[in-house]
Amino acid sequence: MKHIILVSMLCFGFLFGKSQTTIRVFDSLLFFDGYAARVDSPPPPPGVIRHRNDLYARKLTASELASIGSNLTMNVKISAACDNYDRIGNVNMALVPKDSPSYTPANVKRLELGRFITPFMNKNIVPKTVPYSFPIHNIALLMKDSSILNNYDIWIELEVFGVPYAANTQVAGCAGRKDVFYGSLSFTTNASIPTQHQNMLIPLSFKKNFNNYQAAATDTVGKTTRTFQFNVPTDLTDAAFFLITSNHGANSGGEEYNRRNHFVFYDDVLKYLYKPGRETCEPFRVYNTQGNGIYGANPRSNVEWQSFSNWCPGDVIDIRRIDLGAVAAGDHKFMITVPTAVFANREGNFPLSVYFHGKKQGLLDQAEYVDTTVVPPVVSSDLILYPNPSSSYITVESQNAESIRILDMTGKLVYKKENPAQSMTINTQVFSNGIYVVQVMKAGKSYQKKFLVIH
Repeated sequence: MKHIILVSMLCFGFLFGKSQTTIRVFDSLLFFDGYAARVDSPPPPPGVIRHRNDLYARKLTASELASIGSNLTMNVKISAACDNYDRIGNVNMALVPKDSPSYTPANVKRLELGRFITPFMNKNIVPKTVPYSFPIHNIALLMKDSSILNNYDIWIELEVFGVPYAANTQVAGCAGRKDVFYGSLSFTTNASIPTQHQNMLIPLSFKKNFNNYQAAATDTVGKTTRTFQFNVPTDLTDAAFFLITSNHGANSGGEEYNRRNHFVFYDDVLKYLYKPGRETCEPFRVYNTQGNGIYGANPRSNVEWQSFSNWCPGDVIDIRRIDLGAVAAGDHKFMITVPTAVFANREGNFPLSVYFHGKKQGLLDQAEYVDTTVVPPVVSSDLILYPNPSSSYITVESQNAESIRILDMTGKLVYKKENPAQSMTINTQVFSNGIYVVQVMKAGKSYQKKFLVIH
């Protein structure tokens, strides 16, 4: 019966052009202590490079690249060895000069394709493996683009950092061992598509530090803000940012479990607002087989999870796609800010990866990504407000306004002006950091727009 079902599915896929291809990149690689010197024995499989104990790489072959279709899904499996804590892992794409037998990761262009969190696993308790899946359809266009393939080989990296120190004493059979996790990686794709053209790729940040206490990790020490300026050499018909962030550093003052609003600006216009954190982590409890203080012995309500949990061990970190539409040639700016982040005692970090992908002709794939919570600002021709964000003042412009009101996000009125001038400058230094709403009344109608205050 199983054979009949399988044949039927294959026939259905063939008839409707949805046949699937699996590209197996890595199978059960063994990762070692991320703080220790590189382990050279046993050696990695043929064709695989062990850059570090936490980083492996393999070049995709010409036939593998040729098999890629318009839909591309990345599948990761992590299995328990001798690390029983939650760690961060990621998959990267490295653009390596053509025909290079190897490369130094820091010396080539790299994109982070996906990030995930390992669960608290005990290798002696089932389940011992956790799966992760990422739709990365736009990457298929890059992997097939002639301008990239003519100059670069595409190498895929699997990176899983771990340490065995706790498991050495807490997990039976782990005493004295240096191995931490097993990792596998594959791509699934549909029928191959022709070579692509007209893509533009601009890497902006690869796992760069993002916090408010390191000069190289923020625009201004004391403020959690990072800006990247870039140039687009030709007009584009469609473009998007692809963004990955996650909070790290628990301890007593870190930001690991705090849910903070993140604001993303494109050319000084608020384009995206998100607050990391799942509604609940209960679906991942099954993978957390080692006792820990996050899950505890009993299920938690959604409200309890949302009160403290920024991430779920065993879950993916969202790939956030920020669509820009058509983009004109010239200089542009990406800025991300988390104005309420604290980083007490200089603890914690928000590793930041972002790249710009555009098309000179046509459109990017519009398939949904892991996270689709795009919250653009309300824009009205009847209300103009700038600068946004504001550090000291805002200018509000509106013809024939009867009143202007500014409210904070609790609904509290913080400013009011009757019969305002067509253009008014308002002091925001007296406002606390946060989001505010400008409301303009005229002809019996209300117009409003959000803005952000960052001192």
